[in-house]
Amino acid sequence: MTTLLVHAGTRTQGLELDAFCAAAHLHPELVRRLVTLALLDAEIDHAGHYTLTATAVARAGRIERLRRDLGITYTATGVVLDLLDRIDELERLLRARPARGEVHPWT
Repeated sequence: MTTLLVHAGTRTQGLELDAFCAAAHLHPELVRRLVTLALLDAEIDHAGHYTLTATAVARAGRIERLRRDLGITYTATGVVLDLLDRIDELERLLRARPARGEVHPWT
C-alpha cells in the first residue's frame, strides 16, 4: 500500500488513498473533498489514483478537530490552518533566538 512520490529529484514516502483513509480514520470521499479544497496536498496520477504524504495524516486530524470541536467549516479551515502554521513558525523562531541579556559565545 505504500508508494514513493518523486518530486524534482527528491523522494518522499506516500500513502495510497485507502491506506491514508485508514490511518486518518476518514472516508475517501471526504479526503477527495479536502484535496479539492486545497486543505490537503495529494499527487493524482493519470488514472485518478491519489497518493498523500504520511505527514498529511496529522493535518487531516487537525482539520477534523477544528471542525468537530470548534465548528469551523472546511472552507474556513484553510485560513485557520495558515494562521496556526504561522504561529508555529513564530514560536519556533522565538525559541531559537537568544534570551535577553544572554552573552553571545563569540564575545
